[in-house]
Amino acid sequence: MSIVEMKVPVIGESVTEVTLSQWLKADGDIVEMDEPICEFESDKATLEFPAEAAGKLIYVAAEGDDLEIGALVAKIDTSAAGQAPAKTEESAAPAKEHATPAPAATPATGSSSSYASGTPSPAAAKILREGEVAPETVNGSGRDGRITKADAQNAVSNKAAAPAKPAEVQKEAPAPKQAFSREVRTEKMSRMRRTIASRLVKAKNETAMLTTFNEVDMSAIMSLRKRVQERFVEKNGIKLGFMSLFAKACANSLMEMPGVNAQLSEDGKQMIFHDYVDISFAISTPTGLVVPPIKNIESKGFATVERELKALAAKARNNELSIEEMQGGTFTITNGGVFGSMLSTPIINEPQSAILGMHNIVQRPVAVDGEVKIRPIMYVALSYDHRVIDGSSSVTFLVKVKEQLENPDLLLLGV
Repeated sequence: MSIVEMKVPVIGESVTEVTLSQWLKADGDIVEMDEPICEFESDKATLEFPAEAAGKLIYVAAEGDDLEIGALVAKIDTSAAGQAPAKTEESAAPAKEHATPAPAATPATGSSSSYASGTPSPAAAKILREGEVAPETVNGSGRDGRITKADAQNAVSNKAAAPAKPAEVQKEAPAPKQAFSREVRTEKMSRMRRTIASRLVKAKNETAMLTTFNEVDMSAIMSLRKRVQERFVEKNGIKLGFMSLFAKACANSLMEMPGVNAQLSEDGKQMIFHDYVDISFAISTPTGLVVPPIKNIESKGFATVERELKALAAKARNNELSIEEMQGGTFTITNGGVFGSMLSTPIINEPQSAILGMHNIVQRPVAVDGEVKIRPIMYVALSYDHRVIDGSSSVTFLVKVKEQLENPDLLLLGV
């Protein structure tokens, strides 16, 4: 018997521990080399762990275990590698009998009997499992009939769109909770949520954090978007949103006021200034809040910012962000307005020194040239580290952002 030990690899400089979030292969399965066998959840991202050899998988760690870098995860018995073809052909044979005949689409090589036929990729298997869709009901469009991620997403979407039968609805409906119930349940916090919690407490306790507020009349920006939206979409293939407008307003102001874009060194004795603006965007995901940055926003156009933000949001919600995509950032924007927040005091994203909080837009009465008018108003908040940023600088910065948003000509000209 030849055994290969699978240990937690080095993931990044700051990552010292991971959580085994789920196994992608069962204990005793025959796996191929480089085939993902489990997923690790680190402080910043979820990563697949590939097999280092072909053979029989033997569990050592369990789902939910916290593992240090270098800890033993599993073993692979390479002497059992030759059993894979016999096992997979037997399991694939019945599926072939029930397969829908498709002579035109069947390769001449006879790949319909391949072990890959009807087998989901690791990413597809996860999507099918979470969507409660049986792999046998999905037609694979990949090589040799393998079920791809796109196949799985389509199958889950089709299931959600299909009207449920009355009997199924009645069967799946949860039992009503009893009145005056006092039951409790506990769930282990995900590694990401634990990391977020500790960093928020650290930022609250170790920075001289203050918040300054202002309000923005969104009339001009909303009018601009309405006028140019159709042509913007036609040219760029994406809508012009509020986030790129706020990001560019912040970038212009940060380049003019580099102190707000600075941060303290680790020893707290030096200030680090940046001649660029990398803005982190807070994105809510099922496992917690992530803040991936878009780099050099000061040099990018609105369409580029919108496309990159859309791509980051999609990756974040599918747990596909890499560690590299999570690192960096000199300033952060968070938008609680999408959840209906009127006002909040956002917490600094260390080691950054400032964060801008956006909120919902509400029609409010305001005084305009001595008259009361109804305008779409957004309250904005800037939380900042007073060790790095003076109160006057924070107020001036927020006023500059407000002026650009209320006067889009200044925003478009970068002045």
